[in-house]
Amino acid sequence: MSLEERIRSFIVENFFVAEGAEFDDETSLIASGIVDSTGVLEVVAFLEQEFGMKIPDRDIVPANLDSVARIAAYVGRARAQDRTARPAQPAADVVRERHGA
Repeated sequence: MSLEERIRSFIVENFFVAEGAEFDDETSLIASGIVDSTGVLEVVAFLEQEFGMKIPDRDIVPANLDSVARIAAYVGRARAQDRTARPAQPAADVVRERHGA
């Protein structure tokens, strides 16, 4: 499943999307009424859990989170930035960190 499909699936499963209503990746989730201000926080929680990222408050803006395309682009940028910000760890070290060993 692509990044966009995962995000779209979350939106459809967790917010009211009228039966038969269609929205594309560029549709404003806020202007269309699919996601409200509280819903944005739910989207943030989903992204943090699903993609293992921490979204700083300064990034919780429509430019990053107002459509499936913008969310996917933001996640892509954040992942790329995270990879360049810290050196890769050997898998064994990651497992030890997660399990407190």
